[in-house]
Amino acid sequence: MAEFALPKNSVIKGNRKVNTIDGGAKTIRKFKVYRYDPEGGANPRYDTYELDLEQTGPMVLDALIKIKNELDSTLTFRRSCREGICGSCSMNIDGRNGLACTTAIEDVKGEVKITPLPHMDVIKDLVPDFTHFYAQYASIKPWLQTVTPPPSGKERLQSPEQRAELDGLYECILCACCSTSCPSYWWNSDKFLGPAILLQAYRWLADSRDEMTGERLDELEDPFRLYRCHTIMNCANVCPKGLNPARAIAEIKKMEVERQL
Repeated sequence: MAEFALPKNSVIKGNRKVNTIDGGAKTIRKFKVYRYDPEGGANPRYDTYELDLEQTGPMVLDALIKIKNELDSTLTFRRSCREGICGSCSMNIDGRNGLACTTAIEDVKGEVKITPLPHMDVIKDLVPDFTHFYAQYASIKPWLQTVTPPPSGKERLQSPEQRAELDGLYECILCACCSTSCPSYWWNSDKFLGPAILLQAYRWLADSRDEMTGERLDELEDPFRLYRCHTIMNCANVCPKGLNPARAIAEIKKMEVERQL
């Protein structure tokens, strides 16, 4: 029988409590945050912070910023727009992947447990290593490819119907919430492109202006790159933009079959 175990240096050891509440606080919430510093050589741990919600913004990202600014400047995480547009603050909150800036504290019951996106190497604390994810994105050539010259002095035009084909695709912010919630990607991320990248691939296959459909499909025709998707639907369940990567993957598979007929 196969036995599976985490690497010794990834096992979480310890739970440090940071007491931050004064006697006058009325609305108290605990935030249990994953901490890991590779330079220190110690195993990961959880730090628990107590915050007064009356002195904290409504979103999980507000709580993290308050912790970093006022309680523990060593806490590391990514954030930028705070509007659910950039995807920088993607992490696992209460066991579900999402964006810290659009996840309301009041929607999490009890202690708020915050960890990095699952099944990715961790650079520090809540910052996962996106190097491989971005390399996969680059591999699909995510830009318009054509062989015919553009109309003289004009853009390559689309009809409203052709433009509508891109709805539900172009909105992807590459936060990786979907890919890191996909079991197929967990076990085959070295070969399987994953929901986010395949949705991006279909975005260009669906673009009426792109003229490299055959070449793009050739690159995706592979037992692992495309066909490891088993339509588990975790990707659609966690997407903070409400997109459906599984549908895009199904459309790519359909295109692969249709060109053989």
